[in-house]
Amino acid sequence: MNLSIMAKEAREVPTVIAKQLDKNDGAIRELAATLNKLNPHLIYIIGRGSSDHAGVFGKYLFETEMGIPVCSAALSIAGIFGKQLNLNGAVAFVISQSGRSPDILKQTESAKKGGAFTVAFVNDETSPLAELADAVIPLSAGEEKAVAATKSFIATLSALLHLCARWRENDALFESLATLPESLQKVIESPNQLTANYLENTRNTIVLGRGFGYAVGREVALKLKEVLGIHAEAFSSAEFIHGPVTLVEKKLKLIALNILDESAPFHADMVGDVRARGGECLDLGFTTGTSVSDVHPRVSALLLMQRFYLDIEQIAIEWGLNPDTPPGLNKVTKTQ
Repeated sequence: MNLSIMAKEAREVPTVIAKQLDKNDGAIRELAATLNKLNPHLIYIIGRGSSDHAGVFGKYLFETEMGIPVCSAALSIAGIFGKQLNLNGAVAFVISQSGRSPDILKQTESAKKGGAFTVAFVNDETSPLAELADAVIPLSAGEEKAVAATKSFIATLSALLHLCARWRENDALFESLATLPESLQKVIESPNQLTANYLENTRNTIVLGRGFGYAVGREVALKLKEVLGIHAEAFSSAEFIHGPVTLVEKKLKLIALNILDESAPFHADMVGDVRARGGECLDLGFTTGTSVSDVHPRVSALLLMQRFYLDIEQIAIEWGLNPDTPPGLNKVTKTQ
């Protein structure tokens, strides 16, 4: 079977994560010790696109596990408006696959000037970003040729989880990370969840998640746009009920991302409300009783993304689309 580059890269994820965990543990332990000394009062996330979505995952992760407020940088503040923020006592997590986007570099320089300790989560260890940051955590995803990020996104989530586990001294979370490659491989071998049949003749769709599900929901919506050309918008399932739920009357197809964590019953209630209003909604995720349902709740979103990437690649092939080079997109986006 001839696989697309996107499919090959998505299937590399278990190997990437295993190597990353082994390679990074020393550096992450050292960084965790540094962060304990700094005792930051704020985590400032710098990223765009898929990297920004990983940052939203980081927001939920470090706020729930560490109790530290997390905010996302508005990159135009430094790049367009030329304003300097006071970031004394903050740590900046800079997330980038290439480490070469001008706006990311500009905001990192500004964060350092403002007093933040900067940490680069970057795939290219020879990049300008790696040279600029105070500390570097390699994503170690290897070269990613497909325009749509897959393995680098999941590798970013695992790196954030690894740091959180060591910083928080959460042995249960670290042990779940150690078994993550095996769980990811089981997901690769599992049946498709999202199919071409469900999305047939779909031009617009809504992606619903709660908490960590909403964080990866932003990435799901982006990939539906990038790879399949479907306009998709991600909402917190709680936020969707506060007005946007009227879109259900337009007979849109919805996708619900189900994560087995504290948010699950609340998310299920909201999705039930949507269905009661006549919404057609497909569930993605791994429910209780499946072979990978016993992972740590902070890890389950990575399993959902692993299956999703493979599913949309297959749909693209079935529709005669090229998942490796979506029209109008480049691997490195040079915005100011």
